[in-house]
Amino acid sequence: MAADGAGMASELTRLTAAEIAAAVAAGDVSAVEVAQAHLDRIVAVEPDVRAFLHVAGIGALAAAEDVDRKRAAGEPLGPLAGVPLALKDVMTTTDMPTTCGSKILEGWRPPYDATVTRRLRDAGVVILGKTNMDEFAMGSSTENSAYGPSHNPWDLTRIPGGSSGGSSAAVAAYEAPLGVGTDTGGSIRQPAAVCGIVGMKPTYGGSSRYGLVAFASSLDTPGPLARTVLDAALLHEVMSGHDPRDSTSVDAPIPPVVAAARHAGVSGLRVGVVTEFSGGGSQSGVRARFTEAVELLESLGAKVVEVSCPHFSYALPAYYLIAPSECSSNLARFDAMRYGLRAGDDGTRSADEVMSLTREAGFGAEVKRRIMLGTYALSSGYYDAYYGKAQQVRTLITRDFDAAFEQVDVLVSPTTPTTAFPIGERADDPMAMYLADLFTIPSDLAGNAAISVPCGLAPEDGLPVGLQIMAPALADDRCYRVAAAVEAALQERWGGPLLAQARELGEQAGDGR
Repeated sequence: MAADGAGMASELTRLTAAEIAAAVAAGDVSAVEVAQAHLDRIVAVEPDVRAFLHVAGIGALAAAEDVDRKRAAGEPLGPLAGVPLALKDVMTTTDMPTTCGSKILEGWRPPYDATVTRRLRDAGVVILGKTNMDEFAMGSSTENSAYGPSHNPWDLTRIPGGSSGGSSAAVAAYEAPLGVGTDTGGSIRQPAAVCGIVGMKPTYGGSSRYGLVAFASSLDTPGPLARTVLDAALLHEVMSGHDPRDSTSVDAPIPPVVAAARHAGVSGLRVGVVTEFSGGGSQSGVRARFTEAVELLESLGAKVVEVSCPHFSYALPAYYLIAPSECSSNLARFDAMRYGLRAGDDGTRSADEVMSLTREAGFGAEVKRRIMLGTYALSSGYYDAYYGKAQQVRTLITRDFDAAFEQVDVLVSPTTPTTAFPIGERADDPMAMYLADLFTIPSDLAGNAAISVPCGLAPEDGLPVGLQIMAPALADDRCYRVAAAVEAALQERWGGPLLAQARELGEQAGDGR
């Protein structure tokens, strides 16, 4: 690297994923230089941001060297070859621990890669490490991690969202241009919104769940986090597609998400404002930025109408019966017999006693709460009254979406009711915490596509606000089309990307703030 290596390294971390991939492919910079720049950035800011649970420096540099070797040999490179990425610690990796943010899996090395992990490696993406998360993806703040919370780079005293808070914080803090998260009730879109980045929940089944440690099997969806809409689309395309090893995988072509992100435009598009999500109950600054975003879409040629989805009001209670029920079933595999933590095994206790002691020591409070809720909802005499009724509500919510999409092409709402709240503020109030996902849960229950894109800063606290765009199943490209139009128009208004406004903050975080 040149004499001004530190300055060049800093500039490399500011590039978008598309810019990095183009520079590596052209030979303007090596993948190793790019990886090292981001590893250096991680060293600088991690004491404050705490986005990573495991940094794979040696592995990342080896992967980058392989990209450089292929380029030198004239071999074709993928659209994201040489681009660093932060991987949520819920996707299995053979060369790194997979803990799911839980003590019960501390140090566990899986025997296989998740399909998403394998596709990233095959595409030449450089995985920097595994990121922090709410334990088993259960939470909205990353405070439920057994390894401590991550911090929002915009304000280090506040949460970065959850459960994919580590990945969102890493992208927002310029530790990686790309991140992978999973969305079960909003766990990609909510952290993206509060960290001022882009987060996409693909259509359920559009990205493989093979190797994703399950929380709620009918809801879990891997998806991209990025600082631009185009970067998110590029990652979406690389990580998606049919997987015969996942029985819920959709055997259909990947929607043309990259083309939609490159050729944005909403003229003539019918945009529906969800009546139930556009009124009171949200922070005033969130409502103000959302209203401006809707007016912006109208000024760009979209036809904006109000659409009522009456059963969306029941999405939150339905979700907190369905998701815990599935978690109760899925987490039964952590029994201390085959892998992970084993507590109290002194040779005198029965297998049932060891199992009980292990789960007591290994699971955190929120995981225990949801297991108990789910077990109760599935129990004899209560199944029909609770779980069965919740599934009926789920059907009604899906029908609301179907009826809405007969009238409009996309639906819009705020992504979250508030901006990032202070760490610890809702730790002892589960209902207040659950309300962070109020606007994102319906799309998970229905399985359709939804994206969060930055739409400004709330005036009362100067923190990011997200605009949520929802589209029908397998119409993921509509999300990118609208998001890219909003992004382009607002960048013109701001004179640059929203996240650039946090540059000084991120640098100060590296100085120990």
